[in-house]
Amino acid sequence: MSRTTMALIVKFIMTFLAAWIIFGVMLDNPLSHVLLLSALGTAINYLLGDLMVLPKFGNAVASVGDGVMAALTAYILDMLIPVFETTFTALILFTLAVAAFEYFFHQYLLKDEKVAPNKD
Repeated sequence: MSRTTMALIVKFIMTFLAAWIIFGVMLDNPLSHVLLLSALGTAINYLLGDLMVLPKFGNAVASVGDGVMAALTAYILDMLIPVFETTFTALILFTLAVAAFEYFFHQYLLKDEKVAPNKD
């Protein structure tokens, strides 16, 4: 298994844990919707945040952007799926949780030359 794949698995697990605690435990959303949010959030944040924003604008901007993008993804799911519910407080908590994790995750990505976006 490549190091990039392993990094994506860790990113998914951490996004899932934050989503499950905030949207599953606190707001009692179905696990399937929390998994969908985690998968979408991981994919969008990796493609936009880690591969495009991080190399050009640095860790702080990419971390904040990833947190906001994760919350926006949750909000869009709230609009599209009647059973999935969010609150303003939950969205703020999710933004902060994802941004905090991503800050440390980005440090790992920037340090390890065998993980994309540094991979040659």
